[in-house]
Amino acid sequence: MAAVYTPSSAFLSTPPQKVYSFASPKTPFLGFPVAAAKPSIQARALTLSKPTPNQIHCQGGAVVPKEQKWMFDESNINGPDIWNKTWYPKAADHVNTEKTWYVVDATDKILGRLASTIAIHIRGKNLATYTPSVDMGAFVIVVNAEKVAVSGKKRTQKLYRRHSGKPGGMKVETFDQLQQRIPERIIEHAVRGMLPKGREQHNLDLKKHLINLNALES
Repeated sequence: MAAVYTPSSAFLSTPPQKVYSFASPKTPFLGFPVAAAKPSIQARALTLSKPTPNQIHCQGGAVVPKEQKWMFDESNINGPDIWNKTWYPKAADHVNTEKTWYVVDATDKILGRLASTIAIHIRGKNLATYTPSVDMGAFVIVVNAEKVAVSGKKRTQKLYRRHSGKPGGMKVETFDQLQQRIPERIIEHAVRGMLPKGREQHNLDLKKHLINLNALES
């Protein structure tokens, strides 16, 4: 085999090789004639190029959902430039436009799991563009709040306390008593406990995001 080198590339050339083949009679083990050939080497061109540094190319920006297009400028409508700079929502984008509405049926749903799911969607933590300082959560409508379920002995042992602000104004009632009187307040109490307690809670009005259909009908 002979090798020919040029300044830009190297070529490998080989003289023509003879191909040898033979056929063997049929054997009881294989069941078909065996043919073998001496392997031949074909000439290939090997291009030598300068090494290039690793580069990451993004073919297109991230697609922005329709309900979140109000958060981006027209230049970034195809998605933020996450490769070159950090994107952060602006204060002027705090508007309640094109938000998602969810209808939740509380029938036979466990109170804790139901409340945690509602709290996640109210805060907007299910979105890829979630930002703690921006109110980008959805609106949730709860139906059949009086049919929510709890586990164990919570119906008789779980207590709800309220105070009128006057001396001796403490009122205590069980889960069953509050469910018969104001069933939607049980879900509101559970969801409120899963929301932030600082300044963010004042910006996030639970009365606007969590709507009980029973309260509207009454």
